Amino acid sequence: MDEDRLDKIRGELRRGVLVLAVLASLHQEHYGYSLRKQMIAAGIDIDEGTLYPLVRRLEKQGLLSSEWREGEGRKKRYYTISADGKAMYQILKDEWNTTNSALNALMER
Repeated sequence: MDEDRLDKIRGELRRGVLVLAVLASLHQEHYGYSLRKQMIAAGIDIDEGTLYPLVRRLEKQGLLSSEWREGEGRKKRYYTISADGKAMYQILKDEWNTTNSALNALMER
């Protein structure tokens, strides 16, 4: 198997679930680094260069809210899921479950 091709396909698959993963993680408030640590601990390895633009985009879309606060000696931007984000999370979660069930059915053949 060509490793470069496999890495590219893995990346495409992973990118497709990052929004859902971030929304799921932000049911509890996090600043960027703690969000990244939680996602990595759950098995979703995400680079800072991917995470920070993603949370800014989700905030612009109204799915997240944030505020700057002093924390451990310096200001940190804390993110939380908004009401619209919670609604979107539920829709995406349902879509994920439907898609996952369909894929499992296909792979069991």
